[in-house]
Amino acid sequence: MKIFGISDLHLDSKKEKPMDVFGENWIDHDKKIFDSWKESVSEDDIVLLPGDISWAISLKDAHEDLSHIEELPGTKIITKGNHDYWWSSMTKMNNMGFKTIKFVHNNSFARDGIEIFGTRGWMSRDSDEFMNDDEVIYLRELRRLENSVKSSKLDNPSLTIALLHFPPFDCRGRLDDFGEYVSGRNIDICLYGHLHGKDGHKYAREGKFGNTEFICVAADYLNFKVKTIKEV
Repeated sequence: MKIFGISDLHLDSKKEKPMDVFGENWIDHDKKIFDSWKESVSEDDIVLLPGDISWAISLKDAHEDLSHIEELPGTKIITKGNHDYWWSSMTKMNNMGFKTIKFVHNNSFARDGIEIFGTRGWMSRDSDEFMNDDEVIYLRELRRLENSVKSSKLDNPSLTIALLHFPPFDCRGRLDDFGEYVSGRNIDICLYGHLHGKDGHKYAREGKFGNTEFICVAADYLNFKVKTIKEV
């Protein structure tokens, strides 16, 4: 079994949010992702999707985009991104009836000795954009990450992975509170996204920080190809 990762699919079944405004490489980006997915992923594999899945505003409007993901091979683990305005309660999302999509939000996912945690995260406190109101969101997201890890179902998992949408680093490239929490709990791998274009990608940090391997899986950072994270 292989584990893959990619975030920031930014699907738009209504064709109201063309992503090529961010560069020509975004033209037909969804087709590039899906083609790579079909070529690489088998039904027994797991695909990790840490946020910004669809531009839809409501859960109803997101159904078509999520249905496209449902039809792709593999089990998909989805966490929330800052543009996932369609995100709703776990009950409502689970009641959509998808068989191969699992949502992680204050909970975790376990299979074959592998355990996956996650939350959206938030911008670093030392960001110029971080305002007083952001502190409440920041602390709430930290609690959600803690809730997810504490919901662990396995006594001795063979592999642990955390999904964060925002990079778990401050503006100097050091682990922020999210990164410190993940590393401090000896989580093996942490995936994150959110960073786009040259201006964003220059802030990507990868490699071993503390006890955890950090990997950026933003779609354009990966050239819109699913990335193999681990084979188990």
